[in-house]
Amino acid sequence: MARALGLLLLCGAWALAQAAGTNINYALVSGDNDPHWPYMQALLQLACSQMRQQCVLQAARDMNQGRATEQMLRADGRVDLFWGMTSRERERKLLTVRVPLDKGLIGWRVSLINADHPDLFKNVKTRRQLTAFRAGQGQDWPDTQILLHAGLPVLTSPDYPNLFSMLRQHRYDYFPRSVIEVKQELASPNSKGLMLDPYLLLHYPTAFYFFVSPKRADLARLLRQGLDKSVADGSFDQLFKAFNGDHLRELKLSGRTIIELDNPLLPEDTPLQRRELWFRP
Repeated sequence: MARALGLLLLCGAWALAQAAGTNINYALVSGDNDPHWPYMQALLQLACSQMRQQCVLQAARDMNQGRATEQMLRADGRVDLFWGMTSRERERKLLTVRVPLDKGLIGWRVSLINADHPDLFKNVKTRRQLTAFRAGQGQDWPDTQILLHAGLPVLTSPDYPNLFSMLRQHRYDYFPRSVIEVKQELASPNSKGLMLDPYLLLHYPTAFYFFVSPKRADLARLLRQGLDKSVADGSFDQLFKAFNGDHLRELKLSGRTIIELDNPLLPEDTPLQRRELWFRP
Protein backbone atom coordinates (compact mmCIF):
# COMPACT_ATOMS: atom_id res chain seq x y z
CA MET A 1 0.00 0.00 0.00
CA ALA A 2 2.77 2.44 0.96
CA ARG A 3 4.64 1.65 -2.25
CA ALA A 4 1.52 2.14 -4.35
CA LEU A 5 0.83 5.45 -2.60
CA GLY A 6 4.42 6.54 -3.26
CA LEU A 7 4.10 5.70 -6.95
CA LEU A 8 0.80 7.54 -7.11
CA LEU A 9 2.35 10.65 -5.55
CA LEU A 10 5.34 10.41 -7.91
CA CYS A 11 3.09 10.16 -10.96
CA GLY A 12 1.02 13.07 -9.67
CA ALA A 13 4.13 15.21 -9.27
CA TRP A 14 5.30 14.26 -12.78
CA ALA A 15 1.91 15.16 -14.26
CA LEU A 16 1.93 18.48 -12.43
CA ALA A 17 5.42 19.27 -13.77
CA GLN A 18 4.26 18.39 -17.28
CA ALA A 19 1.20 20.62 -16.94
CA ALA A 20 3.29 23.51 -15.69
CA GLY A 21 5.67 23.13 -18.61
CA THR A 22 9.31 24.10 -19.09
CA ASN A 23 9.75 27.87 -19.01
CA ILE A 24 12.18 29.37 -21.53
CA ASN A 25 12.92 33.07 -21.16
CA TYR A 26 14.73 33.95 -24.38
CA ALA A 27 16.39 37.21 -25.41
CA LEU A 28 15.01 38.68 -28.63
CA VAL A 29 18.35 40.30 -29.44
CA SER A 30 17.37 41.70 -32.85
CA GLY A 31 14.08 43.20 -31.70
CA ASP A 32 10.54 42.33 -32.73
CA ASN A 33 11.60 42.03 -36.38
CA ASP A 34 14.23 39.36 -35.70
CA PRO A 35 14.35 37.38 -38.99
CA HIS A 36 15.40 34.25 -37.10
CA TRP A 37 12.49 34.20 -34.68
CA PRO A 38 9.87 32.10 -36.55
CA TYR A 39 12.41 29.37 -37.32
CA MET A 40 13.94 29.49 -33.82
CA GLN A 41 10.49 29.20 -32.25
CA ALA A 42 9.74 26.17 -34.40
CA LEU A 43 13.07 24.56 -33.46
CA LEU A 44 12.51 25.15 -29.75
CA GLN A 45 9.08 23.57 -29.93
CA LEU A 46 10.41 20.68 -32.01
CA ALA A 47 13.13 19.93 -29.45
CA CYS A 48 10.62 20.15 -26.60
CA SER A 49 8.12 17.87 -28.35
CA GLN A 50 10.85 15.28 -28.98
CA MET A 51 11.42 15.23 -25.22
CA ARG A 52 7.65 15.22 -24.52
CA GLN A 53 7.86 18.57 -22.78
CA GLN A 54 5.41 21.45 -22.98
CA CYS A 55 7.65 24.52 -23.33
CA VAL A 56 6.40 27.99 -22.45
CA LEU A 57 8.31 30.69 -24.35
CA GLN A 58 8.66 34.22 -23.00
CA ALA A 59 10.56 37.04 -24.75
CA ALA A 60 12.93 39.51 -23.10
CA ARG A 61 13.17 42.44 -25.52
CA ASP A 62 15.35 45.52 -25.93
CA MET A 63 18.75 43.93 -25.38
CA ASN A 64 21.64 43.15 -27.67
CA GLN A 65 23.68 39.94 -27.53
CA GLY A 66 26.23 41.41 -25.11
CA ARG A 67 23.56 42.43 -22.62
CA ALA A 68 21.81 39.09 -23.00
CA THR A 69 25.06 37.33 -22.10
CA GLU A 70 25.45 39.52 -19.01
CA GLN A 71 21.91 38.69 -17.91
CA MET A 72 22.50 34.97 -18.38
CA LEU A 73 25.63 35.10 -16.21
CA ARG A 74 24.05 37.04 -13.34
CA ALA A 75 22.71 35.12 -10.36
CA ASP A 76 19.47 37.12 -10.57
CA GLY A 77 19.39 37.28 -14.38
CA ARG A 78 16.06 36.47 -16.00
CA VAL A 79 17.32 35.37 -19.42
CA ASP A 80 17.75 31.64 -20.06
CA LEU A 81 18.70 31.56 -23.72
CA PHE A 82 19.53 33.40 -26.91
CA TRP A 83 20.49 32.25 -30.38
CA GLY A 84 23.53 33.53 -32.19
CA MET A 85 26.79 32.79 -33.94
CA THR A 86 29.40 30.89 -32.02
CA SER A 87 32.75 32.13 -30.76
CA ARG A 88 35.33 30.83 -28.31
CA GLU A 89 34.31 33.47 -25.77
CA ARG A 90 30.62 32.57 -25.94
CA GLU A 91 31.30 28.86 -25.62
CA ARG A 92 33.58 29.52 -22.65
CA LYS A 93 31.00 31.60 -20.78
CA LEU A 94 27.72 29.89 -21.69
CA LEU A 95 26.30 26.40 -22.14
CA THR A 96 26.40 25.62 -25.86
CA VAL A 97 23.93 23.36 -27.64
CA ARG A 98 26.24 22.24 -30.46
CA VAL A 99 23.69 21.51 -33.14
CA PRO A 100 24.06 24.17 -35.89
CA LEU A 101 20.49 25.44 -36.14
CA ASP A 102 20.97 26.79 -39.66
CA LYS A 103 23.25 23.96 -40.88
CA GLY A 104 26.05 26.52 -41.26
CA LEU A 105 24.14 28.94 -43.49
CA ILE A 106 24.85 31.82 -41.10
CA GLY A 107 28.36 31.81 -42.60
CA TRP A 108 27.12 32.21 -46.19
CA ARG A 109 26.66 35.95 -46.70
CA VAL A 110 25.01 38.11 -49.34
CA SER A 111 24.95 41.88 -48.95
CA LEU A 112 22.40 44.64 -48.74
CA ILE A 113 23.52 47.72 -50.66
CA ASN A 114 22.04 51.06 -51.65
CA ALA A 115 19.61 50.74 -54.55
CA ASP A 116 21.26 53.71 -56.26
CA HIS A 117 24.48 51.66 -56.65
CA PRO A 118 23.21 48.35 -58.10
CA ASP A 119 26.56 47.39 -59.70
CA LEU A 120 28.71 48.20 -56.67
CA PHE A 121 30.41 44.79 -56.71
CA LYS A 122 30.17 43.96 -60.40
CA ASN A 123 33.95 43.96 -60.86
CA VAL A 124 34.92 42.64 -57.42
CA LYS A 125 36.39 39.13 -57.65
CA THR A 126 38.80 38.90 -54.70
CA ARG A 127 39.06 39.71 -51.02
CA ARG A 128 41.75 42.28 -51.78
CA GLN A 129 39.39 44.16 -54.10
CA LEU A 130 36.68 44.03 -51.44
CA THR A 131 38.95 45.92 -49.00
CA ALA A 132 38.13 49.10 -50.94
CA PHE A 133 34.62 49.01 -49.43
CA ARG A 134 33.38 49.34 -45.84
CA ALA A 135 31.00 46.81 -44.28
CA GLY A 136 28.46 47.51 -41.54
CA GLN A 137 27.97 45.11 -38.60
CA GLY A 138 26.69 44.90 -35.05
CA GLN A 139 29.13 46.09 -32.42
CA ASP A 140 29.08 42.82 -30.45
CA TRP A 141 28.64 40.38 -33.34
CA PRO A 142 31.35 37.74 -33.92
CA ASP A 143 31.08 38.53 -37.64
CA THR A 144 32.70 41.89 -36.97
CA GLN A 145 35.92 40.25 -35.77
CA ILE A 146 35.89 37.82 -38.71
CA LEU A 147 35.67 40.65 -41.25
CA LEU A 148 38.35 42.68 -39.48
CA HIS A 149 40.63 39.63 -39.35
CA ALA A 150 40.25 39.36 -43.12
CA GLY A 151 41.43 42.97 -43.50
CA LEU A 152 38.01 44.32 -44.42
CA PRO A 153 37.04 47.77 -43.06
CA VAL A 154 33.99 47.66 -40.76
CA LEU A 155 31.71 50.30 -39.24
CA THR A 156 29.75 49.09 -36.21
CA SER A 157 26.62 50.03 -34.28
CA PRO A 158 25.20 48.60 -31.04
CA ASP A 159 21.72 48.97 -32.52
CA TYR A 160 20.69 46.47 -35.21
CA PRO A 161 17.84 48.54 -36.78
CA ASN A 162 20.14 51.58 -36.95
CA LEU A 163 22.45 49.73 -39.36
CA PHE A 164 19.82 50.00 -42.10
CA SER A 165 19.47 53.77 -41.84
CA MET A 166 23.28 54.11 -41.65
CA LEU A 167 23.54 52.24 -44.95
CA ARG A 168 20.92 54.48 -46.58
CA GLN A 169 22.95 57.49 -45.41
CA HIS A 170 26.05 56.03 -47.13
CA ARG A 171 27.97 55.85 -43.86
CA TYR A 172 29.18 52.46 -45.07
CA ASP A 173 28.91 50.53 -48.35
CA TYR A 174 27.42 47.09 -47.72
CA PHE A 175 25.68 45.09 -44.99
CA PRO A 176 26.61 41.37 -45.18
CA ARG A 177 23.63 39.25 -44.15
CA SER A 178 23.26 35.50 -43.93
CA VAL A 179 21.29 33.82 -46.68
CA ILE A 180 18.67 32.79 -44.11
CA GLU A 181 18.16 36.34 -42.82
CA VAL A 182 18.11 38.48 -45.90
CA LYS A 183 14.72 37.66 -47.44
CA GLN A 184 12.75 38.76 -44.39
CA GLU A 185 14.98 41.79 -43.96
CA LEU A 186 14.39 42.90 -47.55
CA ALA A 187 10.64 42.72 -46.93
CA SER A 188 10.96 44.93 -43.83
CA PRO A 189 10.35 48.71 -43.89
CA ASN A 190 13.92 49.00 -42.57
CA SER A 191 15.18 48.08 -46.05
CA LYS A 192 13.46 50.89 -47.94
CA GLY A 193 15.92 52.25 -50.50
CA LEU A 194 18.14 49.17 -50.24
CA MET A 195 18.58 46.16 -52.52
CA LEU A 196 20.33 42.81 -52.62
CA ASP A 197 23.72 42.75 -54.29
CA PRO A 198 23.56 40.11 -57.08
CA TYR A 199 27.30 39.47 -57.52
CA LEU A 200 29.08 38.31 -54.35
CA LEU A 201 28.77 35.47 -51.83
CA LEU A 202 31.00 35.66 -48.76
CA HIS A 203 31.70 32.50 -46.80
CA TYR A 204 33.32 31.64 -43.48
CA PRO A 205 32.83 28.43 -41.48
CA THR A 206 30.68 29.03 -38.42
CA ALA A 207 27.65 27.78 -36.54
CA PHE A 208 24.48 29.32 -35.17
CA TYR A 209 23.59 27.78 -31.80
CA PHE A 210 21.30 28.05 -28.85
CA PHE A 211 23.33 29.48 -25.95
CA VAL A 212 21.96 28.73 -22.51
CA SER A 213 22.57 30.26 -19.08
CA PRO A 214 24.92 28.20 -16.88
CA LYS A 215 22.08 28.21 -14.34
CA ARG A 216 19.90 26.20 -16.76
CA ALA A 217 21.85 23.00 -17.37
CA ASP A 218 18.47 21.22 -17.44
CA LEU A 219 17.35 23.34 -20.39
CA ALA A 220 20.63 22.88 -22.28
CA ARG A 221 20.34 19.10 -21.84
CA LEU A 222 16.69 19.08 -22.98
CA LEU A 223 17.45 21.08 -26.13
CA ARG A 224 20.58 19.07 -26.97
CA GLN A 225 18.81 15.73 -26.67
CA GLY A 226 15.68 16.97 -28.44
CA LEU A 227 17.59 18.39 -31.40
CA ASP A 228 19.75 15.26 -31.70
CA LYS A 229 16.58 13.16 -31.88
CA SER A 230 15.21 15.50 -34.54
CA VAL A 231 18.37 15.13 -36.64
CA ALA A 232 18.22 11.34 -36.30
CA ASP A 233 14.56 10.96 -37.34
CA GLY A 234 14.69 13.53 -40.17
CA SER A 235 12.28 16.05 -38.64
CA PHE A 236 15.09 18.62 -38.28
CA ASP A 237 15.82 18.47 -42.02
CA GLN A 238 12.12 18.73 -42.84
CA LEU A 239 11.79 21.88 -40.75
CA PHE A 240 14.99 23.35 -42.21
CA LYS A 241 13.75 22.85 -45.78
CA ALA A 242 10.27 24.16 -44.99
CA PHE A 243 11.67 27.46 -43.69
CA ASN A 244 14.71 27.88 -45.96
CA GLY A 245 14.36 25.88 -49.17
CA ASP A 246 12.45 28.33 -51.37
CA HIS A 247 14.44 31.48 -50.70
CA LEU A 248 17.78 29.66 -51.00
CA ARG A 249 16.78 28.76 -54.56
CA GLU A 250 15.67 32.34 -55.23
CA LEU A 251 19.10 33.71 -54.26
CA LYS A 252 20.79 31.82 -57.14
CA LEU A 253 23.90 31.27 -55.07
CA SER A 254 25.70 29.15 -57.65
CA GLY A 255 26.00 32.12 -60.03
CA ARG A 256 27.82 34.37 -57.55
CA THR A 257 31.54 34.98 -57.00
CA ILE A 258 32.50 33.28 -53.72
CA ILE A 259 35.02 35.01 -51.46
CA GLU A 260 36.28 32.71 -48.71
CA LEU A 261 37.25 34.18 -45.33
CA ASP A 262 38.98 32.52 -42.38
CA ASN A 263 37.19 32.36 -39.04
CA PRO A 264 39.68 32.87 -36.20
CA LEU A 265 36.83 32.59 -33.68
CA LEU A 266 35.75 29.07 -34.65
CA PRO A 267 35.96 26.85 -31.55
CA GLU A 268 37.78 23.53 -31.80
CA ASP A 269 34.66 21.65 -30.67
CA THR A 270 32.62 22.72 -33.72
CA PRO A 271 31.16 19.41 -35.05
CA LEU A 272 32.43 19.83 -38.62
CA GLN A 273 32.91 16.06 -38.91
CA ARG A 274 29.15 15.44 -38.59
CA ARG A 275 28.26 15.96 -42.24
CA GLU A 276 24.55 15.51 -41.60
CA LEU A 277 24.57 18.79 -39.65
CA TRP A 278 25.84 20.98 -42.51
CA PHE A 279 24.50 22.33 -45.78
CA ARG A 280 26.55 23.59 -48.70
CA PRO A 281 24.75 25.78 -51.27
